[in-house]
Order: sequence, then structure tokens, then C-alpha cells
Amino acid sequence: MANRTDPLAKSIRGTNPQNLVEKILRSKIYQNTYWKEQCFGLTAETLVDKAMELDHLGGTFGGNRKPSPFICLVMKMLQIQPEKDIVVEFIKNEDYKYVRVLGAFYLRLTGTDVDIYRYLEPLYNDYRKLRRKLADGQYALTHVDEYIDELLTTDYSCDIALPRIKKRWILEQNKQLEPRRSALEDDFEEEEEKDEDEQLATGLDDEHEKDYYRGGSPARERDRDRRRDSHRHRDRDYDRDRDYDRDRDYDRERGRRDRDRDRDRDRDRHRLRDDKDYGRERDRERDRERDRRDRGRHRSYSRSRSRSRDRKDREDDRRKRHARSSASPARDEPKKKKEKKEKKEKKDDGTDHPDPEIAEANRLRASLGLKPLKL
Repeated sequence: MANRTDPLAKSIRGTNPQNLVEKILRSKIYQNTYWKEQCFGLTAETLVDKAMELDHLGGTFGGNRKPSPFICLVMKMLQIQPEKDIVVEFIKNEDYKYVRVLGAFYLRLTGTDVDIYRYLEPLYNDYRKLRRKLADGQYALTHVDEYIDELLTTDYSCDIALPRIKKRWILEQNKQLEPRRSALEDDFEEEEEKDEDEQLATGLDDEHEKDYYRGGSPARERDRDRRRDSHRHRDRDYDRDRDYDRDRDYDRERGRRDRDRDRDRDRDRHRLRDDKDYGRERDRERDRERDRRDRGRHRSYSRSRSRSRDRKDREDDRRKRHARSSASPARDEPKKKKEKKEKKEKKDDGTDHPDPEIAEANRLRASLGLKPLKL
């Protein structure tokens, strides 16, 4: 409950106000003893008393990055979200410089661009010293105007990332801010008025006074030249800063365009390489398909040739069988008679007698040219 944002608080830049502080730093603040003991139950009225007790500013310090009381009070202001009038009173407070710096830091986190420039730029005239606690726990000396310049020109302060704001010359072009007026102009006007009073008090003659009021007085000319030079130097510095910001933005934009162009070129190169690989693979696939068709055609041709050869062989065999079967009986008749005669003679010689002894004797008698035994 003690670490929750006020239910009536409005979202800042589209998020919870406490989310403007990084999560790790928030966790360290919630675990800090100063937060638990001194910041518990603070309201917008009692917060002023704690801010008046501050004697230094800073973010985190030490080896375990312990948060400072200044950053704890900033976190408390984000939690309770005081009214804008209270924050403005913090900034306008001239008696307590750390109260002023606390209000300026909170406005830099939560305020609009116009309010930030409108309320923080007058603090450039505050030259009081400030103690700042560094990351190693040591103290360093700074000034209010230096810290205000850090808030307006950098993106990181007291270990917190500051929201981005527009450049002042952009707001001037949009007619949201008046051109900045230097505090030295008042000094120049006071000197000019003092010189005029001195000239009138000396009681110069009328001609000298006419020359003076016509602008011919050397002192007046000298004051006018000095004032013109101061304005010229101020305008030159302002123009130089604006040109520097414009050139830096242009360089950043040109670098972004170069990166985009390089990325597009790399993408096109990879696409061309992929297209080449795809075309090469497609050609390879086409060659494989052609080889497959050629092998199939050769196989079908070989199969057809073998089938035709087998058909021819079968046809030859059939013709031979037909030729043998269709031979002349008259031509085969002597051969048959001869075979019958040989068979008869073979049967008459008695060698095929069932009795083996008689068959053996008939064979012997046949070799001697005798007639076989007939038993």
C-alpha cells in the first residue's frame, strides 16, 4: 500500500508516474530506510518540510547503489503527484535552494515542453552553490544554473532517464515561446539611463543637448554600439546553437537514411542471391528431369528391342518346328524301315533275353557270328 500511486493521480506521458523511474531504481528506493521511515505518509504540505532538510542532491551512490534522500523525495512526488501550483512555488522559492532544485527536477520529469522552458530558464540567474553526491560517495561542488543547464540539455540526470523535449528554436518557430531575453539587457538599460541622468545633471549647453538627443552624443553612441554589439553577440550565439542543433539533427537523419539504404542494398543482394540459387536449383531439377526421361526412354527402347528379339526368336522356333512337322513322309519312310530292321535284328540276336546268362551267351555267340540260343 505504501508504494502504490495515488488513485487520483493522472498518467504522465501515457504511463504511471512512478514508471518514469527505472524498475531497478524503484526497487532500491522501496527497500531504502529513508523511504520507509521518513517518506511514509507524506503529503504535498508535509513534503516541503522534508525538502527543507535536504543538504545535497544526487542519485545513487556506493557499491550497492544506495539511493539518496533527494531521489527518494522525487519518487514521493511522483507517487502523490502534487498540484502544478505547488511545484511552481517550489521553483520560485529563493530561500531554500534544494527545494528549488527538487521542484525543477520534478517539473522536468512531468511537465510539458513549454512549461519546462518557461519555469526553468529563469533559474539560469541563480548562481548559488550546490553539493552533489557522486557515485563513489564523495561530494562535488556545482551551481544551480549548471544543474538547470544539465536538466535542459542532457538526457540523463541523477540516474534517471529524462523524457525528451523539443528544441527551443522549434517552439519559437511554432509561436509557442517568445525569443529568450537575456538578463544583461536590463543592466545595459540601467547603464544607459544612468548616463542620460548624468548628462542632464551636468548642465550642458543646448546644442550639446540637441546633439545628444539627436543621437550625436559620443556617450550615447558608445552605449548604443555596446548594446548593439551585445545583441549581435547574443544573436550570433543563439544562431550558432540553432545551426548546431539543426546540423546535428540533419546528420542524425542522414545517418538513418544511410543505414536504411545499406539495409535495403543488403536485402536486395540477398534477394538476388536467393533468386540465383533458386534459378540454379531449378536448372538442376530440369536437368535431373531430362536425365530421368532419357533413362526412361532408353529403358523403354531397350525393353521394346528385347521384346522384338524374343518375338523374332519365338517366330524362328515356331517356323523350325513347323518345318520339321511338315517334312515329307516318303523321305522319312526308309529311315523308319531301317530303324525297324535294326530293332528286329536286335531282338533276334537274343541279347535282350530276360535270363542274364542266356543274354550273355547270345552276345558271345553274336560276336562269333553264330546264331543265338532260342530257349
